[in-house]
Amino acid sequence: MTDFFALPWLELAVVSCLVGAASVSLRPSRYRLRLALATSGAAFACTFVAWLGFHGDFTPSASVDPLGRWLGTPLFKLDDLTAPLIPAVALLHFLTVLATPRSKMRRFSYTSLFVNEAIRLAAFACHDSTLLIALLALNVVPAYLELRSRGRPTRVFALHMALMLGCLAGGYALSRLHPEAGAAVMMVGVLTRVGVFPLHTWVPDLFEQASFGTALLFTTPLLGVLAAVRLVLPIAPDWVLSALGAASLFTAVYSAALATVQRDARRFFAFVFLSHSSLVLVGLELHSVISLTGAFALWFSIVLSLGSFGLTLRCLEARYGRLALTDFRGLYDQSPTLAVCFLLSGLACVGFPGTLGFVSGELIVDAAIDTNLAVGVAVVLAAALNGIAVLRAYFVLFTGAKHESMLTLTIGLRERVALLTLAALILGGGLYPQPGITTRYTAAEAVTQARAKHFGTPAHE
Repeated sequence: MTDFFALPWLELAVVSCLVGAASVSLRPSRYRLRLALATSGAAFACTFVAWLGFHGDFTPSASVDPLGRWLGTPLFKLDDLTAPLIPAVALLHFLTVLATPRSKMRRFSYTSLFVNEAIRLAAFACHDSTLLIALLALNVVPAYLELRSRGRPTRVFALHMALMLGCLAGGYALSRLHPEAGAAVMMVGVLTRVGVFPLHTWVPDLFEQASFGTALLFTTPLLGVLAAVRLVLPIAPDWVLSALGAASLFTAVYSAALATVQRDARRFFAFVFLSHSSLVLVGLELHSVISLTGAFALWFSIVLSLGSFGLTLRCLEARYGRLALTDFRGLYDQSPTLAVCFLLSGLACVGFPGTLGFVSGELIVDAAIDTNLAVGVAVVLAAALNGIAVLRAYFVLFTGAKHESMLTLTIGLRERVALLTLAALILGGGLYPQPGITTRYTAAEAVTQARAKHFGTPAHE
């Protein structure tokens, strides 16, 4: 059993995605769904076993990991921060494949999805800064190629991603000579990747131009936050983090306010995402153990709750086309399961009691109020505006005049399984949050201690 858990499961997950990407592109279209489900399911199974092995203190050894034997250490490994995030990201990819309607299969590239999944899993699992920056660069390529293949404009996306990569690579090189200056430059790259004002325009543009599945999977894992934790937070002086927090706090409130008045469902989702991802950075800026715990818990919540929210909108689009939030559509009678999943995942995003996002939101609010009352009030305001935006979208889409259709628009079995799985995780994590919060607290302590060690100061409590 020890040898079983000590196998290089993370490497196997990455390899299975790459093999699946090559296989899907070569198989006839009628077999692609089965192969895609098998590939994404195998990747999730590998990451789940790796997570179990991590909590059982089993790590890949040189005797069972040829690449690790050659390098002298495993190339990929879990830590307290990424242990639950990697299987969550793999699960989101699997459920995205599972919930893809047959009407979207010809327009949705499984090859691109699996290449991106391999890159994302590798980015979360690697601990080398140079490799992380390289993987962030590779992650941009499939999304850019999809925009090109669809004949959509790429300038906004390409310019922002070039700025992000230039700042991360240049800042990392500069940090070896002058850590403060390097951290400041890398901070600009992080702000761009997360989508903090005024470097946020690429996010709603990507949701409008790319397929919903591609945009959802590109944004919700929050690779920009990973770059912030790995590259910036350990060496950034307080003034850099203060600037990061101020920009993020403004973006959280600004994006939430814009979400309440959007007339297009995709842009509405993009601004809700921007608000929540910025709140994670606010928690990082406070850099106390409690605020970091809340930020890491909110990060995990975003992957599942916003992932579920996005998949619900994607299922609605498969039936009704691009959704406008201008007239009441009355879709509840046609799609009651989608209505319930939409409301549940939307409320989880804004921290409704009993859902996955509740405790993380409370931790960030408490830490913000302890630091500065105005910051705490702004965080509460952002959450309130997001709640208003979610309820407005729900009422516009699912209430009002009854929708009449000659076709059956009920949810399919695969979509039902995907959405109800995420709903169960959202409610389970909200009703029994202690195990998850404990692991997030351990990760927060490790990050705080690493930062204190770099500056030679006591860790913030």
